Amino acid sequence: MGGSNHPNHPALAGKLQDYLRWRNANARHPDVLAAQRRELANFRSRRHQRGGRPRPQAA
Repeated sequence: MGGSNHPNHPALAGKLQDYLRWRNANARHPDVLAAQRRELANFRSRRHQRGGRPRPQAA
């Protein structure tokens, strides 16, 4: 509850449940997610980068 503007736990839990219902109803298709992951992996491989922060440039 810290840092939220909900008056109590039941109100916060209700909002979270509402969001989860919306998110499940509007989930992206698994094929779309797989295509996005492939595109990101391709982009990173072209930059010679793995996941996470970019490598520091040598001086």
